[in-house]
Amino acid sequence: MSAPQVVTLGCRLNTLESEIMRSRATKAGLNDTIIINTCAVTAEAERQARQTIRRLHRDNPAKRIIVTGCAAQLRPEKFAAMDEVDRVVGNSEKMDDGLLEGPGCEAVAVSDIMESPRNFNVPMISGFAERTRAFVQVQQGCDHRCTFCIIPFARGPNRSVHPSHIIEQVQTLTANGHFEVVLTGVDVSSYGQDDADLPSLGALARDILDQVSDLKRLRITSLDPAFIDEDIPALLAGDERFMPHLHLSLQAADDMVLKRMKRRHSRKDAIDLVARIRRARPDVVFGADLIAGFPTETGAMFENTLSAVTEMGLTYLHVFPYSNRPGTAASKMPALDGALIKQRAAQLREAGKEALLSYLNSCIGETHEVLVEQDRSGHTRHFAPLELTSDTALGAIVNTKVVSVDTEKGRLVADVLT
Repeated sequence: MSAPQVVTLGCRLNTLESEIMRSRATKAGLNDTIIINTCAVTAEAERQARQTIRRLHRDNPAKRIIVTGCAAQLRPEKFAAMDEVDRVVGNSEKMDDGLLEGPGCEAVAVSDIMESPRNFNVPMISGFAERTRAFVQVQQGCDHRCTFCIIPFARGPNRSVHPSHIIEQVQTLTANGHFEVVLTGVDVSSYGQDDADLPSLGALARDILDQVSDLKRLRITSLDPAFIDEDIPALLAGDERFMPHLHLSLQAADDMVLKRMKRRHSRKDAIDLVARIRRARPDVVFGADLIAGFPTETGAMFENTLSAVTEMGLTYLHVFPYSNRPGTAASKMPALDGALIKQRAAQLREAGKEALLSYLNSCIGETHEVLVEQDRSGHTRHFAPLELTSDTALGAIVNTKVVSVDTEKGRLVADVLT
């Protein structure tokens, strides 16, 4: 018999949930089983999920296959109809013992995610296999309705985890050697907004740093530019353990496109936010999610987004060519030609590549602290990818001197300082 295998598709939250499922499935002896944690952010993600299922079944014909995650939550009947699939489990059920029921259990266990109870907690885990950075979930779901996004219907409403549970989880991970923690969720900027007795996200981060003295690094995953509370700039200015790198769920930088996306910020709001945070911490580095070729986007609208890369000083871009997602409001809007969408995505990626290389070149000769995550590689405090010129213990945080830039791979090269 072989140990359970978990295959993760999609976001950081799926990575965390997969680790929880791996731990529980192993303890339950769910051997000769493959659990596939799917993504549904685009129609292409669903197609890739089905492709992955078929491939895994072909390579492991004797193993039982359980499909869960966002695609399974949204389209349980499609996955249940696949000959390769033994069981389909929803996003709520995958976090409870229902996932671990044996072969005789119901083939489809998917409840109405929109009816999920507000009191929400996440099972504790002791650590992450093959990872030195740890993820901690602080909330689930989203109350907003961006026109391009199906995820609220796969994840349900915003529900926040109680701070005491989060702090205990961070303490456990730190005690087990994870010195960098990333706070994650579906819409982390909404943390605490579902309960007046809970702190804001920034206040939660401050409490974590105050109460877990052994934690070396704290990061937060993608933030909504429409709401970043004042504790976050204050932490950037006042606590060196709060990493000077923020990733913004920007999506576009043209007011008409943002309005049609049903986003809650304007172009000026985003520019002002970046300037305000830089006043608090001048060396902070920003990343951003950007969608190219949203329905009705004109050339001038696209140029507003493209020029914002330079105007806002964005360094790390996650560029997504717009992909029609059935079930969303945007799917009913006039779509652009596919070739034009690809062309605009390529332009944004090229601008992102130039911005990244410009930043990396500015680091040559500087000293940077690095968390060693894989063999001879890791990230600086500003999240710059870095390759070491000599072997160093996995999980160590070391001081380095940057000697060059690997332009092909888009990362720094550095010597370890003794």
